[in-house]
Amino acid sequence: MKTNYYLILVLLLAGFSLQAQKGKQKKADRLYNDLAYFEAVEVYKELIENDYNTIDNKQKLADSYLQLRSPENAVFYYEDIIDEPDISPEYYYKYAQALRAVKRYDESREWVKKYLASNGKSRAAQNMLEEKEKGINTTYTLEEAAFNSEFSDFGAFERGGKMYIVSARAEGVPVKKRVYSWTGEPFLNIYEVNPETNEVMAVGGDVNTKLHDGPAVISPDGNTMYFTRNNYFNNREGKRDKNATNHLKIYKASLSGNSWRNVTELAINHNEYSVGHPALSPDGNTLYFTSDMPGGFGGTDIYKVEIKGESLGEPENLGQNINTEQDESFPFVDEEGMLYFSSNGHGGFGFFDIFRVNLDNSNPEVKNLGEPVNSNLDDFAFFKSSEQNTGYISSNREGNDNIYGFNQLNPLVLKGKVTDAINDKPIGSATIRIFDENEEQIAFLTTDEDGNYRSEVARNKELPLEAKQIEYKEFTTTINTRNSDELEEIEYNISLQPVKDVEYLAEIDNIYFDFDKSNIRKDAALELDKLVELMKNKYPDLVIEIGAHTDLRGSEQYNEKLAERRAQSTRQYLIDNGIDKKRIYAAKGYGEREPAIDCERCTREEHQLNRRSMFKVVKMN
Repeated sequence: MKTNYYLILVLLLAGFSLQAQKGKQKKADRLYNDLAYFEAVEVYKELIENDYNTIDNKQKLADSYLQLRSPENAVFYYEDIIDEPDISPEYYYKYAQALRAVKRYDESREWVKKYLASNGKSRAAQNMLEEKEKGINTTYTLEEAAFNSEFSDFGAFERGGKMYIVSARAEGVPVKKRVYSWTGEPFLNIYEVNPETNEVMAVGGDVNTKLHDGPAVISPDGNTMYFTRNNYFNNREGKRDKNATNHLKIYKASLSGNSWRNVTELAINHNEYSVGHPALSPDGNTLYFTSDMPGGFGGTDIYKVEIKGESLGEPENLGQNINTEQDESFPFVDEEGMLYFSSNGHGGFGFFDIFRVNLDNSNPEVKNLGEPVNSNLDDFAFFKSSEQNTGYISSNREGNDNIYGFNQLNPLVLKGKVTDAINDKPIGSATIRIFDENEEQIAFLTTDEDGNYRSEVARNKELPLEAKQIEYKEFTTTINTRNSDELEEIEYNISLQPVKDVEYLAEIDNIYFDFDKSNIRKDAALELDKLVELMKNKYPDLVIEIGAHTDLRGSEQYNEKLAERRAQSTRQYLIDNGIDKKRIYAAKGYGEREPAIDCERCTREEHQLNRRSMFKVVKMN
């Protein structure tokens, strides 16, 4: 009886334990589906510790950490499940993203390749393999803003001497602090910053609510604010979609004194998808925004719509050159028509990077702003001050979202002149190649008729450079652009040494002599005729030196005199055929001192190769 009692007790406890795990599983999945990742991770970890549904829960836990922008943890759990036989190839891509975010770029590329090889059709994945080709040479210096808090701060925008930011600090807002279950932080609100004192105050009026508010943009006249907010209007939460999601919408408010009043909803909003991240063209007539509305290319796309007084035109997608199947967001347009935006679909350094594209071009090229603007985590919300090279970006590279001020330096110009090292005359059509630190070519230039070259290059680098022209020796060096922040340009002039060997220029062979003879043979005359043609027609200022040699037979004294006679007969042939004697710098006999073939028992052929006259360039244009 006692044994049976214990057996029943064990079975009951096992049953209770199983039910408890099932309950935790439901709770974890509910939190996950409700985007409450901050809370979900703790429940998933408990389930994994209890060895319950381990593979699936590790997938969800890794995905949760990816959404929370904790890539180290995401990589840890992805590594445990990535080689499972039934794993979806989509996890190859997710794992690759997480690896990039911890700067394991080579491994990331390998998993991207596996994803593409598994029939994964993704332009964004392909871009992750090609992003090196899309960098720019503009340099930015960054400094963390003094008004950041311990909570998320981002989306800085300036207008009329005032700065507006979005923050989760929950200070000075007329609502009770509530926690956003995704991040575990309070909901976002819009604040105004005093640029001189860095004092931060919630904007006055009816803009901030108990849900998310911001980011915001102000019209050029300073009287209208367009801002993002959850579907919340007149102190009531709006209708959710079929998945119980409260989407983002764009609202506008009017300035009344020091407060923003008369909040109205824009007609482009919808209860079934999100519309947010407003930005204005410099003239204020076009509204740019982000949306996942139907008909896009996937994820969130960037759209524009014409502002017609109090009404709006039809939204227009900016196209697949800009938008990918992943997410594009946080647009900003400067006074030169340059669109800056964030994307995790164009490849880059990590999660979201900031890119730019010239909207005035018919086929614009999207370019990555590079480091230090972009990091291995999320970089977004680019803003540039009007007619200045300063502005702000937002990034979570140090943990929470923070705002960083930047100073944009103009591209560094490398310029110079390529000249002849003998006569200092310019060399046109010389080719200049510049490489990056990985020895990949980043510029290919050709000098103009005055020998000039010019190119934009990156600052704070060591760039190998190569200069070539067919009639000159190849020149290589390394250009150091470090500590150049105060410079607009670097001048580097290049002198090329002429090719010394006339044989190369005109395919002229050495001329050869018979044994113990110094007369010009017929075959030698043919070669000398080539040299005459070269000196008369192609290089009329060419000055040469003749050096004549003997084989190793005979005495040294005799061979010295024989070589001298051979040098003089060669010289005289050139003079007789119209070459000014002043253009023959010297005609020297070297005897047997510099044999072409140094042999003790020479063959007939080796003796012949030693009996020769050779030519050197002394001066050439």
